[in-house]
Amino acid sequence: MATEFVYFSSIIVAIMFVSISVFQVLLSLGYPLGEFAMGGFYKVLPKKLRIMSMINAIILLFMGIVFLKHTDVLYGFNFLPTNTLVWIITIFLGTNTITNLLSQSKKERRMMTPFSSIAFLLCLFITLS
Repeated sequence: MATEFVYFSSIIVAIMFVSISVFQVLLSLGYPLGEFAMGGFYKVLPKKLRIMSMINAIILLFMGIVFLKHTDVLYGFNFLPTNTLVWIITIFLGTNTITNLLSQSKKERRMMTPFSSIAFLLCLFITLS
């Protein structure tokens, strides 16, 4: 039963990472969603932050692959040191949740804090399992 929940949790985490990756791509394309990210200082991100959003999108997809590989939902990618990477990602998500909570942007606090905290808790569960 616990193994099935870990398996299911990693799929949910991967879906969450893909969702945020799509959001980051939209930011990089100039959609007016900047109030929900990066402190909420811009409605439309300036060029440098758009580039960062595209990089974030790629990193988020990689993070999803790491968790799917770690829980054997995805096969291949045997070169990935998933035991180390899941800890790094989980710690990053914990830190990210705190920074979202402290954001000056009300929209970022209300939308991204719950999202990142759920992702953090699921990743922590997977990492500790």
